[in-house]
Amino acid sequence: MSPPGEGPRRLVELDVLRGFALSGILLVNALLMAGPDVVHGGGPGAPTADRVAAWLVTALVTTKFYLLFSFLFGCSFVLQSRSARRAGAAFAPRHLRRTAGLFALGLLHAVLLFPGDILTTYAVLGLVLYGLRGLRPRAALRLAAVLLAAVAAVLLAHGLLTAAFTVAAAPVPDTPDTAAYRGGAASVVAAHLRDLPAALAANLLYAPDMLAAFLAGLAAARSGLVERRGRDRAWLRGVVVRLLPVGLAGGAVAACCANGPLDGRWFGVGRAVAVLTAPALTAAYACGLLLLLDPRGPAARVLASAGRMALSHYLAQSLVLACVFTGYGFALYGRPGTAAVLAGCVPLYGAQLALGALWAERARYGPAELLLRTLTLARLPGRDGSTSPGPRPARPAAGPRPAP
Repeated sequence: MSPPGEGPRRLVELDVLRGFALSGILLVNALLMAGPDVVHGGGPGAPTADRVAAWLVTALVTTKFYLLFSFLFGCSFVLQSRSARRAGAAFAPRHLRRTAGLFALGLLHAVLLFPGDILTTYAVLGLVLYGLRGLRPRAALRLAAVLLAAVAAVLLAHGLLTAAFTVAAAPVPDTPDTAAYRGGAASVVAAHLRDLPAALAANLLYAPDMLAAFLAGLAAARSGLVERRGRDRAWLRGVVVRLLPVGLAGGAVAACCANGPLDGRWFGVGRAVAVLTAPALTAAYACGLLLLLDPRGPAARVLASAGRMALSHYLAQSLVLACVFTGYGFALYGRPGTAAVLAGCVPLYGAQLALGALWAERARYGPAELLLRTLTLARLPGRDGSTSPGPRPARPAAGPRPAP
């Protein structure tokens, strides 16, 4: 079930999951770009709908979807190395050019649109993943488990110490200057540059968590997990049944610590629980989606079209949100409630899916994908997916198929 011209290694299931992951990334980033009060539901005096919406996003969405993207990044790493091998090209220069391009795009994204960018972190961790490329699947999974445990232990220790020795107080969000985000373009960029170090520090803290998901994706691709289990309904159902309760319980604990009824002293404890249990909910989401969708059906085709252009969609989301919330456009920073922001994400995601499907009928790559692939190959890709432009290879004459 590969798209025409993509070759036997293109797995539509991975594209479907990327398209789905865009929805969760949009919800979280929209709240972050709308303002700190919006992320937290507006505080105790906010409307109930906003506080409930913020609680549900923390429980069901936050940290789950960037893990799914990270897992898919690890899968793609293996598939790209195989593609280079089939083309007779050295993988190292390709990977270095790709990560450099990803880092440059992420830096521009962070400065101009959203300081919470994840692409620069992915680029750096992509180099680490290259150094770990020789790990066997079991060793990669063991290292991933160690990384998760280490991050959770640090967060839990800090959280317990905070809860034990800090006096309870009303949460006071670390809000940036609202006027800066509602000002002109120069003011917005200055605010992004001011907030960028804190965002990078947060990414650094959770980098082992992302690397663990990279390694899980590497192990899955090396073992052929998607090919073997992607349409095994009994296996997919078993994963959902086993992991969904664990993930939901962990998400509920994290939401109670971050959004109430527990106060802000317990935030670190909630983060530790989220690190340990979010992979379970992420896996349940992925397997549940593959269980529900017919890979040949229209819904899967639309999601897969978006997933093939996930980078372009990710950047487009930030562009639209920046125009809505900052002085680039409507300057609504800090004004709408949490529920209103989430409701606005629905038509935006729907428009992305519709436009992505139309674009996929006319072009093989999204704009950002074409740029990144050109940098990776150091030449324009051919229309048929080859490493150089030129006519599509002639179709072989009909005849008996050779034995496998």
